Amino acid sequence: MFVSVEQRHRQHPPWATIAIIAICVGVFLWLANAPVDERIQFLRRWGTVPLTLFDSNAPLAQSIALRAARLVTALFIHIDWLHLTGNLLFLMIFGLSAERALGAGRFLVLFLVGGALANLVGAFTLASANAPIVGSSGAVSAIVGAYFALFPRARLGLVLPLGLFLEFVRIPAAALIGFWILLQLLFTFVGPAFGAVVWWTHIAGFGIGILFALISRPGIARRLRH
Repeated sequence: MFVSVEQRHRQHPPWATIAIIAICVGVFLWLANAPVDERIQFLRRWGTVPLTLFDSNAPLAQSIALRAARLVTALFIHIDWLHLTGNLLFLMIFGLSAERALGAGRFLVLFLVGGALANLVGAFTLASANAPIVGSSGAVSAIVGAYFALFPRARLGLVLPLGLFLEFVRIPAAALIGFWILLQLLFTFVGPAFGAVVWWTHIAGFGIGILFALISRPGIARRLRH
């Protein structure tokens, strides 16, 4: 039995999704206007660099604190407009609905923890890489996976430009998820020259999102009923 998507009560604004989008855009604009040396230093300091993450010679405290923090901070860093636009577009499409279903608290836990774990998996597959893994693809994949597990037959409303007019259409969520996968494949080949694009980050994020939804389904169902 799947969770119903019908809503009978007034919902709070999806502030968590909006805040994540605002932070990602702000960081992107700052990086776009930063000097090249400062930009590279920022990416290497706050992105997930697999070689640094698994460096056994670093102090234990740094391994636990700073390295774990970089798995999270990397989620908000984008250095290419295509990467940023693709991630935020699907974060808006699935995030707004997912946050209403999950609640802001669960949504943030899924985005931050799911995204960090996805980055960790991606870094493990490229343990010797010295280029940073950045972007919210793993976290967005977790949101998409959770939404698919909760509402596999749902149809999402989109406003599309058709000629000179804007038209509201409803598209199956599964079709949009397929487009998300194609977009990730496209970015793998035309993404930024600086930074690692890791397919396992996306796959892990999607799986983590499904697992999170299955574990949280009773609590989510209670929330939707009330």
